[in-house]
Amino acid sequence: MNTRENEAAVIEDDPIEVRRAKRAALIEQGIDPYGHAFEPSAHIAELEERYANLEDGESTEDEVTVAGRIMARRVQGKIAFLELQDMTGTMQLFCRINALGEGAFARLCDLDVGDWMGARGTMMRTRRGQVSVAVDSFELLSKSLRPLPEKFHGLTDKETRYRQRYVDLVVNPEVRDTFQKRSRIVSAIRRYMEDQGYLEVETPFLHGIIGGANAKPFVTHFNALDRDYYLRIATELPLKRLLVGGFEKVYEIGRQFRNEGMDPHHNPEFTTMEAYEAFSDLSGMIRLTQGCIQAAAQAACGGLQVEYQGMAIDLSGDFRVASMIELASEGAGEDVSFERTRDELVAILEKHGGHAEAAWGKGKLIAEVFEAVAEAKLIQPTFVIDHPLEVSPLAKKKADNPELTERFELFICGHEYANAFTELNDPVDQAERFMAQVAAKDMGDDEAMGFDADYIRALEYGMPPAGGVGIGIDRLVMLLTDSPSIRDVLLFPNMKEEAPAKLH
Repeated sequence: MNTRENEAAVIEDDPIEVRRAKRAALIEQGIDPYGHAFEPSAHIAELEERYANLEDGESTEDEVTVAGRIMARRVQGKIAFLELQDMTGTMQLFCRINALGEGAFARLCDLDVGDWMGARGTMMRTRRGQVSVAVDSFELLSKSLRPLPEKFHGLTDKETRYRQRYVDLVVNPEVRDTFQKRSRIVSAIRRYMEDQGYLEVETPFLHGIIGGANAKPFVTHFNALDRDYYLRIATELPLKRLLVGGFEKVYEIGRQFRNEGMDPHHNPEFTTMEAYEAFSDLSGMIRLTQGCIQAAAQAACGGLQVEYQGMAIDLSGDFRVASMIELASEGAGEDVSFERTRDELVAILEKHGGHAEAAWGKGKLIAEVFEAVAEAKLIQPTFVIDHPLEVSPLAKKKADNPELTERFELFICGHEYANAFTELNDPVDQAERFMAQVAAKDMGDDEAMGFDADYIRALEYGMPPAGGVGIGIDRLVMLLTDSPSIRDVLLFPNMKEEAPAKLH
């Protein structure tokens, strides 16, 4: 076998090299394999609906243009059938040598599954009952050099699907549907917030001081200022500064970053909606959160009865409200409250599989017991109220019990979906709590907040009484799309580094 025959054999055995050879041949013929602008007259789903009443074998003179990716190809002598997919669906292209001419028909038959093309023709229904476009001309819009994987659908290696989301979206229509629903959910939340009179704002991603939550941050260096900054872990403190400035209702939908672990319900990069309302309180935030979630459910699911991983969830009406101590005591089968000694609370926690840190006081221990014995049982929507002060450094104390705060977390299916406070607006009290956080950090708590002197200064100018809430958008999308993992609702989830790919 000579050198040229060897090269031909290698190309035939390698589908990518075969496609590269086709690309080179097109360029030699003066054809651009990567096309130019092409304007479809309609999306495929619109055409399917518009021509649904055509009789089998009926043709029309209605000219249309469609564009998309070739998903299947079948050549039978002088006729070829192509399946074209755009973002709304798939449609058959009926291609005849008599309509296209021999040269164009040969080029059409040389197209590959995965190529992008635009086609012009007339609408018809085949004798077998399939609505189709009878093609009279076409253009190659982009040559695909890598064949689509045949068994991508249902692939057990989820990492490949997450890493190559662009392929996942092509071959798995249900994945596209999930992200279209995500868009509708976010849009519905925006509409709802605007209807309630809220102003959407944008606040910085780079923070000089960790604040707004207890979490481990990502650190980056700001060269122009020659100092380290943190990617934000929450938008809370900048938004509340705006209440000081006179805005009464503000919200932000945006990314947060927490340098922590990954599991089916956590990703280091995630999206929240945070909102703050002057003159409101925890009751106002309960109404706002409930309304937001119900609006999102209507937009994504068309109703308020949803199913998540086999569990029927009722999002209608008013959600249950219960205190953390009540639920912790119920789950532990004994009293879990500040009436118990610290040693007794440690014993209860360890009895249920938890471990106590030396720096934890009674409040943190009560919260840990609740997490160990009660969280997983909260399947139907439940607002858990009355959190200990120790775990709520930004919430206002309850007037009748200063060991507790006016705070709720919303749980559904055993997971947190929202967190809200009657906001602390006393600068002296806030400064003391920041100092407690600094002390906790000095004792080794790398999730504790720093002392934000500018925020204290803002409060000293006066912040009105207010309510505030943060809603986890990714988890809400999981619930409303019945997705088991947060990675299923993130277009590009964080992944471990991939082994170097073979270059062609």
